[in-house]
Amino acid sequence: MADMSLLAERYVKMIVEHINISSMPKTRKCAHCGKVFTTSSGMKKYCSEECAEQAKETRKKRQRDFLRAVEPVMELQQQEYLTFSKAAILLGCTRQYVYKLVEQGKLPASRMSSRMALVRRSDIEKMFEANPYNRVIPCSKPKKAVSMKNVSVNSKKQKNQPASPNSDEILEYYSGEEVMQTYKVKQSWLYTTAKRHQIPVCRISGRNYYSKKHVDAVFGTSVDLDAIIDWLSPQEVAKRYGINLTAVRSYAYRHKIPSKREYGHTYYSQSHFDELRRTDLVSDDRYYTSAEVVVKYGLSKANVGVIVKKHHITKVKVGRNNLLVREEFDKVMAERLEQFGSYRLQ
Repeated sequence: MADMSLLAERYVKMIVEHINISSMPKTRKCAHCGKVFTTSSGMKKYCSEECAEQAKETRKKRQRDFLRAVEPVMELQQQEYLTFSKAAILLGCTRQYVYKLVEQGKLPASRMSSRMALVRRSDIEKMFEANPYNRVIPCSKPKKAVSMKNVSVNSKKQKNQPASPNSDEILEYYSGEEVMQTYKVKQSWLYTTAKRHQIPVCRISGRNYYSKKHVDAVFGTSVDLDAIIDWLSPQEVAKRYGINLTAVRSYAYRHKIPSKREYGHTYYSQSHFDELRRTDLVSDDRYYTSAEVVVKYGLSKANVGVIVKKHHITKVKVGRNNLLVREEFDKVMAERLEQFGSYRLQ
């Protein structure tokens, strides 16, 4: 009997607690304004009738905006001839990109007048069919789409012609560690250089391998770098040969001067610069520099230029300076002294 009374007391307590919990006010967050409010219903979403009306207007406005954006596209589906603006809406791109497609010859267009050009919708569909998706590997050029006609024609030509080895096939690679160790470059610099120059990359087991032929071409290693002893920094090149510091890199690239990169700094071959800049002529007794002529004969640089041009004196350009043949210039100045009694006319 005691057990039955304990169970009855527990049951009564549970009923009382349930009644208390159910009678407590419930709080919810308004779905429109975000304000917290109390409600006795579990279905109420808005704190007031005003919020409910505003939420209803917001839903209607969203539906109208959606229909307003979709209607032009639905109308374009029925049109055969489109302007560049409508073609951009249909493609989902900018009008400038449509102009670019037309300029590249990928999308045919017809000009009706000086201010009207049209594109056929069927030509847009043909453009997509002629350019299927090809997976682009980083640092490599995408493959060109080949039509079935070209495949059949090429197959006939290959049957009539003897097979020849593929000269473009890449057989030798550098690992990334080998490139960084050999040329003393950082990993970030190697990645950006390979991407800029489109060096073919092969990725095996999480490691990048770079085409040896392309790396040698980019780094200018067609000559043996170990055989070059003397190297100059860009600042030393500018000071030694009278080249503007900003023009050193372009000059070396244009004349294919070997260079190497060590720990973030670039160095250029001194012997190749000497051969191009002809530094041996500067110290040659057979030539004058403009400064030497000015000091020896008391002339201005303008007078020297006029004399050289008038008498066709041979000159050799070395860097920024012009070297004048000493024998020819002395002969002209001797004739000038004999005729006028002075080297410089007053």
